[in-house]
Amino acid sequence: MTSLAKFNLIPEVDSFLKSSPFAGFVGGKDFPSAKGTVIPTTDPGSGEKIGEIHDLSSAEIDGAVEIANQAFPQWSALSQKERGALLLRLADAVEAKKAIIGQIEALEAGKIESQAQGDVQNFVDTLRYFVKLGDGVSTRTKLDIPGHEAWTYKTPWGVCGFIFPWNFPFLLIGWGISPALVAGNTVVIKPAEDTSLSAIYLARLAKEVGIPDGVINVVTGRGATAGAALSSNPKIKRMSFTGSPEVGRLVAEACGKNLIPVKLELGGKGAAVVFDDVDVAGTAEKLVGAITFHTGQVCCDATRWFIHAKIFDSFVEHCKGLLAKVKIGHQLDPTSQMGPVVNPKQHARVLGYQEKGQATGAKCLFGGGPATVTGLHGNYVKPALLAGSPDNVAAREEIFGPVAYLVKFDTEAEAIALANDTDYGLANSVWTKDKDRANRVAEAMEAGNSWINAHNVFAHGVPYGGIKKSGLGGGVLSIETLNDYYRTTSVVRPN
Repeated sequence: MTSLAKFNLIPEVDSFLKSSPFAGFVGGKDFPSAKGTVIPTTDPGSGEKIGEIHDLSSAEIDGAVEIANQAFPQWSALSQKERGALLLRLADAVEAKKAIIGQIEALEAGKIESQAQGDVQNFVDTLRYFVKLGDGVSTRTKLDIPGHEAWTYKTPWGVCGFIFPWNFPFLLIGWGISPALVAGNTVVIKPAEDTSLSAIYLARLAKEVGIPDGVINVVTGRGATAGAALSSNPKIKRMSFTGSPEVGRLVAEACGKNLIPVKLELGGKGAAVVFDDVDVAGTAEKLVGAITFHTGQVCCDATRWFIHAKIFDSFVEHCKGLLAKVKIGHQLDPTSQMGPVVNPKQHARVLGYQEKGQATGAKCLFGGGPATVTGLHGNYVKPALLAGSPDNVAAREEIFGPVAYLVKFDTEAEAIALANDTDYGLANSVWTKDKDRANRVAEAMEAGNSWINAHNVFAHGVPYGGIKKSGLGGGVLSIETLNDYYRTTSVVRPN
């Protein structure tokens, strides 16, 4: 009997897992590796293998792109209303299967099951949002140019490639492919090798609801081979990558060689600037919630906390009390509040940064180290609060775990300078009751996103993207994103 036997798997999830090994899904059918090479997929909460995925070769990735390319003319020829109807049918089907997809995602990503279901709903909401936006897009826009009859014409690009990470697999698929599909492009999805199962389930579901074959394709395999082949394929017309800055540079380089537009959503080292007029208890609760959400594996998280000196000690005590109550456990245990990190490599990374930070002068205010969950051999860590110099390695580099680094400040100018002293620029937050100060600081912080008295806020219609090491090529979740997936032709007739 495995450790997972103690949890209630949905029968359809159990049946799905028993269909392992999992091939990619391309052109409306399974797309296996010719060599039969597979990669194990492991439950991060128990350490047990739950399946295997096929490890596709570079040549097989190229074949998948060609299939998507052949499907493009039929999909792009549909009217906006026809495409929208099919995509809304997919959204409805995903919503009906939310519990199933959520449990698959929880199992492979180590995400608390209720949070995984929330990600599935976000996919549904995102797809519906872009379908509605697409209904209002005019493909021809007349230009008022003296002496000329002129207009612009929008048309889809073709095949769009997507490489997604393991922390928010299904949600990010929604953010990525929804605008591309609505605009009339076909897509090739390369999920992370740790978290490929929900993407495969999606592709199969798309086939069931009538999405034409070759429109939504999923390829599986390692980033160094399958991901590299996708980003370097010259038939890709637009590329999107979400992940680390290090890999993002490689993807951008590959796309640059083919002059292919690329969108990069990369890492972060977000700041939370907390002034002395806040509700200390309430603000501590929200920031503790942010740092422990999905075990801190959130690129836009607030991992640098700049706390006004007047409330520093009180704030720390409130955080310590809250963190001490966080129940660490398996992601399918409904009483768990924080699950495991995704794999042993990430486990070692989080613990390593805690150790390096303290070895170079940081003080551990609370927690840290590995966590033990009775009967399970998963990748569990304790949340930690570190404090000290803002130049400490734990304050400078992205840890991607439940670790916050705290620094005192005295003045508004000092807080802004501290927040901006980073190579990253994804998302920050400012916490104060003073509305004018909140607006001032939010606009002064150098990042793609500034939140006020909240962190991790993603409203459909608000552009979300990064600057500096955190990304380039445009953001997501807005009309600008949809427009990214149209190419524009200018048409001019002199009078």
